[in-house]
Amino acid sequence: MLYPQSNTKRELIELNGIWGFKLDDGTGVTNRVYEQQLQGTIPMPVPASYNDLVEDARVRDHVGDVWYEREFYVSETWIGKRIVLRFGSVTHYGKVWVNGQEVMEHHGGYTPFEADIAPFVNFDRKNRVTVLVNNVLDYTTVPIGEVNVRRDAAGNEIRKQDYFHDFFNYSGIHRPVRIYTTAQQYVNDITIRTDLRGQTGVVYYEVETEGSTNVKVTILDEQENVVAESSGLHGDMKIENPTLWEPGAAYLYTLRVEVISNDGSVVDTYHELFGIRTVKVEGKEFLINGKPFYFKGFGKHEDAEVHGKGLDEALNIKDFSLMKWIGANSFRTSHYPYSEEIMRLADREGIVVVDEVAAVGLHLSLGAYASSNKRNTWQTIQCQESHQLAIKELIKRDKNHACVVMWAIANEPAGEEEGAYEYFKPLADLTRKLDPTRPITIVNYFAASPTTCKIHSLSDVLCLNRYVGWYAFGNDLEMAGRVLHQELLAWWNLTAKPVFLTEFGADTIQGLTSTVPLMWSEEYQCDFLQTYHQVMDKLDFVVGEHVWNFADFATKQGIVRVDGNKKGVFTRDRRPKKAAHFLRERYRNIKDYYYKTEVN
Repeated sequence: MLYPQSNTKRELIELNGIWGFKLDDGTGVTNRVYEQQLQGTIPMPVPASYNDLVEDARVRDHVGDVWYEREFYVSETWIGKRIVLRFGSVTHYGKVWVNGQEVMEHHGGYTPFEADIAPFVNFDRKNRVTVLVNNVLDYTTVPIGEVNVRRDAAGNEIRKQDYFHDFFNYSGIHRPVRIYTTAQQYVNDITIRTDLRGQTGVVYYEVETEGSTNVKVTILDEQENVVAESSGLHGDMKIENPTLWEPGAAYLYTLRVEVISNDGSVVDTYHELFGIRTVKVEGKEFLINGKPFYFKGFGKHEDAEVHGKGLDEALNIKDFSLMKWIGANSFRTSHYPYSEEIMRLADREGIVVVDEVAAVGLHLSLGAYASSNKRNTWQTIQCQESHQLAIKELIKRDKNHACVVMWAIANEPAGEEEGAYEYFKPLADLTRKLDPTRPITIVNYFAASPTTCKIHSLSDVLCLNRYVGWYAFGNDLEMAGRVLHQELLAWWNLTAKPVFLTEFGADTIQGLTSTVPLMWSEEYQCDFLQTYHQVMDKLDFVVGEHVWNFADFATKQGIVRVDGNKKGVFTRDRRPKKAAHFLRERYRNIKDYYYKTEVN
């Protein structure tokens, strides 16, 4: 799905701002409230999570439907054009009406959806868009969850959402809402793949159009010089001695597609940015542009005080500035697709991304977050269809981003349980079919060990989340290092695949210090990280390290989380803990293109 843009043939308006908002009382759809202006609304910003913006526990902890609404005008100059209403994301389900007429719905909280609303709009008066948002998670969704229902003493129904992931289930219209226009003949989609043949860059392209198959394709460099031209819906173009997209040194070309009408005029155009680079896993190395790359960075979250998971471009700029300050070159979109805006920023800034679908919590027996009712995960859940759709939508959205070097199709599933391979094999095959150019991974957790894991053969890179020294062998870092070293060697001996530590960390309270490192202190966090570094630096098949987490983040309430997860090396408001300075010393001395002999 192409990112909306304004250009010489397309116009765009933003519907971000203050919308009307109200909780649903259980009767909204039945009473067809979308047919008239909503009554009893309060102001609510879009994009933002609604949970922390009202001093009312009923809003923060609401389970079920809520309503959004706002009005907009459409210019008479748009008559005869496609008028496309587009949502960057609605978490986790959205249904949309325009002037009381249903126009679209979407399952999945982190990818965009859109529809041509031209048949439903008024050109001579205001229009009204009404959105139903639902945050329920069950065994058919990704992420999964379950809703528990009980009644209070007065007989009123109380609904509680339980879920199996360790971050707060924020809900709302989290990303921009826009309306854009195109002609009736238009570019619908573009796919770009790049390769290198010696000193020649090869750009393979495929264009989908509606109404016309007559297209002109041009590649422009960053100075807008034409460097290659073609025509037709698919083909390849060559660029001699191209400037490559490199980690930390981004260079972006533009693929300009023009749709030509029968009279020879250009009726639509779209400009897609892309970088020329290659990605490959070979032996014990992860190669970008044929050179061994070492991931150094973080798992992150789209999370901040007040607006929750709502898009904040100022915060994105700050986070990228902090990553560059610390010497990081990469992050994982744990545990869902991040906004299109942050992906575009990563392209421009040369930050490498492991792109992950929202298939987190696919286990029913992990630690304190699980139900006491032990069940086989793969016999219980029914989310494979939703999981498949999530993979399709993620790849369709992010396939042209140079920053994306690997797809993560799940985080910490129950890979040790019977049925895991049968569940994941079709999903891995689908991912490779949709994009044969990037490696894939299924991020592994501790119970799926080298002797128990049933799905490691499906990954090109073994991405491991490990917390020995915290959840196991707490306050015994010597033993933690020994156990970690033994396990990493076991993985290599079993699979001969590169290993990537995608999570490791210790909860840390900023300002809690100790002369003798104690758990929860800033000193212990540094010693914990150093223990892992000492192990990884001895093993030449380790291709990266992502500390968990970049910054503290919100979680559901519970006795194991006090005001959220505190494993960040920055606080939730982006103040550095001692570990940030410790990591800066390490990361700035490790080159992006890295060999183990270069470690100081």
